[in-house]
Amino acid sequence: MTVRMAATLAMMMVVSIVPVGTHAQSTHKNTRRKTSSTQNLAEEMREMREDLQKQIDDLKRQLADRDAKLEGAHQAVQSADAKASEASEKAAAATASAAQNAETVTALQNKVEEVKTAEATEVKAVQEKTDKLAKSVESPLAIHYKGIEITPGGFFAAETTYRTRSLNSDINTPFNATPYNGAAEAKTSEFNGSARQSRLSLLAAGKTNWGTLRGYFEGDFLSAGVTSNSNQSNSYTFRVRQFFGQVALNNGFTLTGGQTWSLVTETKTSTDARTEVLPQTPDAAYHVGFSWTRQYSLRAQQKMGIYTVAGSIEEAQNIFSASNQNQNFFFGSAGVSGGLFNAFNGNYSNNVAPDVIVKVTADPKFGHFEVGGLGRFFRDRYYPGVTGTTSVPVTTPAANDTKVGGGIFANAHIPMTKYFTLGLHGLQGVGVGRYGTSTLPDTTVHPDGTLAPIRNSQGLVSLEFHLTPKLDVYGYGGGEYAQRTVYLDPVSNKLVGYAPITADNSGCNTEYTPTGNTGYLPAPATKCAGATRAIFEGSGGFVYRFYNSPTVGRLQYSMIYSYLTREGWTGTTSPTTFGAPKATNNMVFTSFRYYLP
Repeated sequence: MTVRMAATLAMMMVVSIVPVGTHAQSTHKNTRRKTSSTQNLAEEMREMREDLQKQIDDLKRQLADRDAKLEGAHQAVQSADAKASEASEKAAAATASAAQNAETVTALQNKVEEVKTAEATEVKAVQEKTDKLAKSVESPLAIHYKGIEITPGGFFAAETTYRTRSLNSDINTPFNATPYNGAAEAKTSEFNGSARQSRLSLLAAGKTNWGTLRGYFEGDFLSAGVTSNSNQSNSYTFRVRQFFGQVALNNGFTLTGGQTWSLVTETKTSTDARTEVLPQTPDAAYHVGFSWTRQYSLRAQQKMGIYTVAGSIEEAQNIFSASNQNQNFFFGSAGVSGGLFNAFNGNYSNNVAPDVIVKVTADPKFGHFEVGGLGRFFRDRYYPGVTGTTSVPVTTPAANDTKVGGGIFANAHIPMTKYFTLGLHGLQGVGVGRYGTSTLPDTTVHPDGTLAPIRNSQGLVSLEFHLTPKLDVYGYGGGEYAQRTVYLDPVSNKLVGYAPITADNSGCNTEYTPTGNTGYLPAPATKCAGATRAIFEGSGGFVYRFYNSPTVGRLQYSMIYSYLTREGWTGTTSPTTFGAPKATNNMVFTSFRYYLP
């Protein structure tokens, strides 16, 4: 458009100049041109002017249109700039909003995932509860009666005992009765099979908002009635092992009363009943060096974090042994059937007070530890001035006398590794023999008839290897000791008490003929005082669990070998020589048991 307009303007300038020059020349040089030519030229010029004017008008119109369009374009640009700025602001705001929305979306997604996880967990928990409920309906762990849960327990046992020296005993070993070499039964072995240690138990528990009430019963068949024998039906009687009630408050205080294991016995946790740590042997007398009783007890305990403080009062009895004693005292009597004691083979002490036991335990992460004290009170009635062994009328008033005994004890159960546990136990004191499994004597007697507690020691080391979940291998070593306790009788000039050096041991290694002709009366070690000085036992064995299920129960087999040594105190073997008797025994126990879940 610009080139065309420039050409038009040039033509107009030429046209404007040409007529003027032509007119001057025609006037001065060629006045002879014809009028028609002039007219034609004027017409052409008019047309050219009109055409030029038309082009100029078109050009103006185009310029106006262009200006209008430029103005519109400028306005559009301004509008576009404004809109671009607005769009940019909106874009920035949108970007910020998008970032915020992204954070919100991420938070919402996380929340959704948490909700999904929570829902999945809840669904799983509900499913587990449903499965547990279904299992509890099909195979309940406890029987619900009103507001209490009743849980049965126990095991069914098939067990055997072999001893190289006969003790005429079932699965329970009377360690202190192992015969010396002179006894006829030291020359014969014995094998016995038994199911009598099979056990039944029942736990009842009811919860309140302030604590839990419990009752527990446990019994087996290791009791013999008047007619019990092994000739045909083996009809042995059921006996009580444990039978107690308990209240456990939420603040950690527990009161337990009834027949339980003694507080002297080591426990796995705190001083809680039913958590006792027992040697893993089928021998119902457990192991030499193990301290225990099961008897009446009223026990109070208070837990304080990892510590527990406990005290109990327990049934008291006196195990007595003496030589050359006078007939001037008594401290008990045989049972009276009307009083529900054993009138056929039971002696009972006339106790002045119960035994008193205190214990403190600690349960850190690396084991269980105990320390405690035992107090005992021995009373007898004695008759001053009486000597010899003949009953005579009382001439000097009799009197009661009480002697105090007791000791200290400590227990430790330490998991050294995942596969090995070490156990240590010790009890030391005077008059504490009854708490040892060998039942060495608590007391002897002075020549005047008053009692004298005997110093005792008991100790046990246990090594338990948990090789696999099914297999345990264990070893135990234990010993018990009773000190020689004697006094010179100024009247008879004899040594009176436990294990006098003058006691006759001349027949401890000599076998004698039977004392009757029934076949059931082998001769004991005649002329053998044989007061026990110490008893030692070393054992090794294993337990293998064929099957173990929390709902079906446990099936297991165990075997243990034990070597037992009984050492007597030195006595006379001739008028001029002295010697101490000794007895040994090799014992093998097996046990096949099915435990209720």
